[in-house]
Amino acid sequence: MSRLEHALPAVPIAAFAVALLCWPAPAFAQWVSYPTAGIPRLPNGKPNLAGTAPRTSEGKPDFSGIWGWEDNRPCPPDGCPDAHIGQEFLNIGWSLKNGLPYQPWAADLVKKRMADNSKENPDANCLPMGMAQMNAHPFPRKIIQTPTEVVLIYEGSGTTVREVFLDGRTLPTDPEPWWNGYSVGRWEGDTLVIETTGFMDDGWLDVRGSPLTSGGKIIERFHRVKYGYLELEETIDDPKAYTRPFSAKLYYRLSPDTQLIEFVCLDKDAKHYVGASPVK
Repeated sequence: MSRLEHALPAVPIAAFAVALLCWPAPAFAQWVSYPTAGIPRLPNGKPNLAGTAPRTSEGKPDFSGIWGWEDNRPCPPDGCPDAHIGQEFLNIGWSLKNGLPYQPWAADLVKKRMADNSKENPDANCLPMGMAQMNAHPFPRKIIQTPTEVVLIYEGSGTTVREVFLDGRTLPTDPEPWWNGYSVGRWEGDTLVIETTGFMDDGWLDVRGSPLTSGGKIIERFHRVKYGYLELEETIDDPKAYTRPFSAKLYYRLSPDTQLIEFVCLDKDAKHYVGASPVK
């Protein structure tokens, strides 16, 4: 079975937030009752997500697995941040005291996109939504890790695949722009640091339309604090659109005994979407 998404008419961000909060717990698995091998389990058979984070044969933290959205996670040992479900997806800078540090043109663009109910969001037009929106999307993502490469598979954007190379290569200097850019990674202790550049212009970082330009860089820092907890600190450095770099923190919980399902976007006709002008 596939998860089918028709590109729905854009709605005001407040309404979209309510929709996310009311999102039913999705049945991610189609391989019914097939347990994940090697998972530490409690006496009742449930996964022990508070256990020690696993390591690869090379001694590196192992990020492999399917990771659900932040609303599925219990608090880590040091307590929960003051977060709300889906806020980074709606507004990547929601937790910043003074909001996002937009350049003037970028601030004007966001106002226009919000006034148009975000109807030009790539995701609303069956186009790749971009890695920042995918990282904060409510659908799950799968990580496959090898010594020379990490592969991230996102269910929520047309089953998108990202390759992160750990083989020592550097980022390309003048690449053909891609929706999700080019990614290379390195280890800093137990943290996997991923740098991505080479984006297309006119990217969207969130539903409200915070822009990402071809001059931007996204730095992701993945840390598996416990067996079932994964933290991601995401830093956006795009001098064309922002006056300074800024960061957001995302949290995931392991989703064992499940698998991704196929995700297909069907409707590419956005002419009927509701924007700022009244419908005739």
